[in-house]
Amino acid sequence: MTTIPVCEIRDWTQLNIKPAPRNGKRVVVAMSGGVDSSVAALMLHEQGYEVVGVMLRLWAGEQGVVDERTGFVHNRCCTPDAVEDARALCDAIGAPFFLKNLEEPFREAVVEPFIDAYLHGKTPNPCLHCNRTVRFTHLLNIARGLGADYLATGHYARVVKGDDGLYHLYKGVDANKDQSYVLYSLTQEKLAHLMFPVGHLTKPQVRELARQYGMPLAEKPESQEICFIATGDYRQFLRRHAPPGALKPGPIVHVDGRELGRHEGLPFYTLGQRRGLGIPWHEPLYVVAKDHARNALIVGPRDALRTETVEIEQVNWILGEPDGALDIEVRIRYKAPEVPAIVEPLPGARARVTFPIPQQAVTPGQGLVFYDGDECLGGGLIV
Repeated sequence: MTTIPVCEIRDWTQLNIKPAPRNGKRVVVAMSGGVDSSVAALMLHEQGYEVVGVMLRLWAGEQGVVDERTGFVHNRCCTPDAVEDARALCDAIGAPFFLKNLEEPFREAVVEPFIDAYLHGKTPNPCLHCNRTVRFTHLLNIARGLGADYLATGHYARVVKGDDGLYHLYKGVDANKDQSYVLYSLTQEKLAHLMFPVGHLTKPQVRELARQYGMPLAEKPESQEICFIATGDYRQFLRRHAPPGALKPGPIVHVDGRELGRHEGLPFYTLGQRRGLGIPWHEPLYVVAKDHARNALIVGPRDALRTETVEIEQVNWILGEPDGALDIEVRIRYKAPEVPAIVEPLPGARARVTFPIPQQAVTPGQGLVFYDGDECLGGGLIV
């Protein structure tokens, strides 16, 4: 576990803001205590919106961040420092602030499926599940309950209502920070009430705005780790939370059938992994498959990782399902570049994806997201 120091109280009383006259619209801003959501709140306040700050308290288990004063365990997303910063900003602009406890819904909808996915040979992205089942469901419900017209977040993405009357989701202007990938599950109903105020800015521009506003956290670093695993080590997390007997050692088998060594448990390995196999060999070896029937880890040369066709499930089409196959681009993991693909809708919210150029390490459990240039068309989970 990670220990946090006594909460640092920052001075939020010297903000340099010039709010416009109220425009009659209320917006709930999803606060994290970070620079992106804080700048988003101040931008909307300046534009005349009635801002209401809402922060979610999410499950941390015993692997979270420990407050050294109280011994209480916190999720990375809602430490005492973060809560204090979000609350203080709202106080400074005269906005109400609410801290909503969603520990149990988050554990049931995100943490438990995360564990289950690893035990079934997948490599999940918990942010995808959180956005689909928790963040943009509960937060929108809270916004409606508070009589708000919109929900705003600090995501780097853009929503535009087109001439066709539909809401279109576009990448954030900052290619290095674009978060459209984790938002592919948004629907027309949700997009109609969403705002991403920093989506048209780059991260340096957001930090510069924070400095201009006089925000005391303009240089606050951001965390890239899984929010409910403070150590960043998912293997340690699985050892503590997987059911007894779920992590069994077994053979490491070459694609030609030869047994080369022993693994520590299939969930500890991911498709395309090269390091940590502990096998001396005349060429680099990669994890190319998992044989659950034999509890065997299958390894082979890099060429064995190539995939031409894959199926995805839980597919969401933001503009509606097309009548036939689409020749578009897709992203097979969060930071991967887009590649050409043919996406064919299938019954049951599924699709078949064919790569004209075979792709390496297309990993079950990851999101596969559709793009037409800068526009995100939807996506699904790799089966």
